[in-house]
Order: sequence, then structure tokens, then C-alpha cells
Amino acid sequence: MSSSVIHMSSSRDSLMGVLSMKGGDGEHSYANNSEGQKSVASNAKPVVVENVKEMIVKMDFPSCIKVADLGCSSGENTLVVMSEIVNTIIATYQQKSKNPPEIVCCLNDLPDNDFNTTFKLIPAFHKKLKMNVKEKCFISGVPGSFYSRLFPSKSLHFFHSSLCLHWLSKVPDGIEANKKNIYLRSPCPPSVYKSYLNQFKDDFSLFLRMRAEETIPNGRMALTLVGRKAVDPLSKDCFQNWSVISDSLVDLVSEGVVKESDMESFNLPFYNPDESEVRKVIENEGSFEINNFKTIFGLLFSYKTGLTEVKDDDLNRFEVIKKRTNIIRSITEPMLAAHFGDTVMDRLFDKYTYNLAQRYDTLRNIPTVQFFVSLTRK
Repeated sequence: MSSSVIHMSSSRDSLMGVLSMKGGDGEHSYANNSEGQKSVASNAKPVVVENVKEMIVKMDFPSCIKVADLGCSSGENTLVVMSEIVNTIIATYQQKSKNPPEIVCCLNDLPDNDFNTTFKLIPAFHKKLKMNVKEKCFISGVPGSFYSRLFPSKSLHFFHSSLCLHWLSKVPDGIEANKKNIYLRSPCPPSVYKSYLNQFKDDFSLFLRMRAEETIPNGRMALTLVGRKAVDPLSKDCFQNWSVISDSLVDLVSEGVVKESDMESFNLPFYNPDESEVRKVIENEGSFEINNFKTIFGLLFSYKTGLTEVKDDDLNRFEVIKKRTNIIRSITEPMLAAHFGDTVMDRLFDKYTYNLAQRYDTLRNIPTVQFFVSLTRK
């Protein structure tokens, strides 16, 4: 993350310089606060494995297989996914008494992503593979937006992306009326929702079109993205984390810590669609066939906290809330710091912790929704 302050209100065209998770391996880093994302990827594993197997058979056991993780971020999660894919490929070839292929693993994220934290884990990744295939498994970093071309035409066999596609390519245009919120929340003008929806449709269509050009016929994609169950995008069930950040910023405005104009000009480039919105974009773009569409439900405070059991006493509650704050901070701090400045981050997330604690009993049973979608290139 760049340490310089960039006011997003001055340019909504691109967030390529700031839309990245918090790097390093510190207390607030993504690498140390992504257990929930790891759990979601684990839930999707059976379908990912099945799609890899089917892809290999359909392509008649190619001598080289190229896979990519789009939005890899930093830390071990991307390598856990890649190890499952690589081990599945090796096992599938072994079952048919075939020599394992060369496997190219491409880790993609935006240029400011902390790739180095991940690269340091590659030796351990190779050691954990089922066979000694280090000389056949090649890992590389691919910096760039997945809303653009990343690979040569018809060169990829399998794409994976987990909890990334709800991030938009930019803050939507036409949402200036969204003054006291950083995302959709009731009450806000219907035009704000339409702007977010249209940006999601444009971005997801572009994503599919770019991948269609890069994917070999009968190649596969496995995608997991944050969604919503409610048809109403302003439902109280729709991503409460952002509402808590909004209220925390409003508190800092009232205390004179944050300028009101800065608060009113900030909106997150995020959209959590419902199932019909995702399906319609895929069908309208037309390059891919849906193999599986699964909804995965969870709870807002269901992430592992190091506790064997979460009890309702004050100590355990505080640990759960503090852990949740660190998770959200690891995801949002680069964007928030770019707009509001690094110096207010501790104050902001202290407020976030307080506000989250005030709403704990209300929020603890609110469901989270992720969509897992597997696609085949037509």
C-alpha cells in the first residue's frame, strides 16, 4: 500500500493504486486476519476438485496445465488453494498411470499487492505437495487488474477466484447523493442502488469477456463472491460491516477528526449481488456455461477466533469483536487511509470496535452469503 494520501473524490476512474488488502504480517495484516476467507475456500474445495478432474478428462490429459488464482492477495490462502488444485491434478494423472504434467500456477492481483509475503511461502508450498514435483510446478506473480487482459489468448485451463469479484473496478458514477454512507444503506436514493448495480453488471461482464479470450475451449472457472440473500439491496441483512464503518466516520466528523466533505465524498467500490443478478450477467455475456451455482451461508461472527467455544461473557465477546475489527481493518485500511490519511486509522477502528460492540447482540445472527459458481468455456 502506498503511504501517500490519495483523495478518491478527485478521481473515480480507477482504484488500482489502493484497492488491495493490508500487506505484511503484522497485527492488522490480511495474512494474519483471513481465516474466514480460508474457511470459505475450504467449503468450495469439493466442487473445485471435481471441476479440475472433469477438465483434465475433457482435455485428454494435456502435457502442460496452466491455472490462475485471480485476486490472490497476500499470505498463505492462495497457496492452500493452489496446492489442492496441483495435488488433484497429480492424483488424477496417477490414477490413469500417466506421467504428471508440467503445471503453471499464476498468482494475480493488483500491482500494489504484497506479493513478497506470499512468495516467501513458496518453498513450504513445494514441500507439502503429494509428490516431489518441484521441477514440474512453476509459480509466478501476475500484477494487473482482472478487469483487463492478463494472459495470452486461449492459454489458461483453469481459473480460480475467491471473494474478489464483489470489488468493482471503480466507484460508480452518479452517487453523489450518498452523503452519510460509504455504501448502500436505507435510506438512500434508488439512483444510488442503480449506479452500483450497473457498475457491477459492466465489470462482471468485462471480467467474463476477458477470461473468455484467455481460456482454452472446455476450460473451467471456479468463482466465489460475496452476495446477498435479500432481493432488496437496502435490507438490514446486506453487509452490516460497511454500515458500522459509516457510523464510525460520522462520529469522527462530529468530533472534528474527519472533514465532513471527506466523509461525504467516500464510497466503497463494492457490490454484493443477489443470485439472479449474477446469473443474468453470465447468461447475457454468453461465453460460459454454468455447471454449479451454490449458496453458502454463514454468520457475521462465525470466523475462528482461537477459542474452542464462543461464550456470552464479556471477555470472549471482546475477543470476538476485536478479531472482527482486525478482519475488516485488514480489508479496508488501504482504501480508507488513501482517502482519509494514515493518522486517523487507529481512531477510526477504535470507533469501529466500540460501535460493533454496541450492536453485537443485533448483528451476531445476521447471515452472510457467498455464491460459489463453476463455469465451463463454451
